[in-house]
Amino acid sequence: MTTTANRRSGTEPVQAQSARDPRVMLSLICAPVLLIASGLLAWWASGAGPDGSASLSILAAICAVLFVVAAVDAAVLIHRGHHEPAASH
Repeated sequence: MTTTANRRSGTEPVQAQSARDPRVMLSLICAPVLLIASGLLAWWASGAGPDGSASLSILAAICAVLFVVAAVDAAVLIHRGHHEPAASH
């Protein structure tokens, strides 16, 4: 039984995939930058007065979360790269 959710609607590829290598490189470049930014913002927040420390701490936390996302994305992509065959073009 085919439902409307399972039917293809047009000419999209059956197994569309993004380019893995640029995503890995972007994640591997962004992760350390975000980690350094998070540390610097946290250090800056520790020396800031009561007015600016809250906003700097929030920015540091956002950078830390984005670091985790970039690191996990890179790990997943590298893991998939070792376990899936390369796409032929």
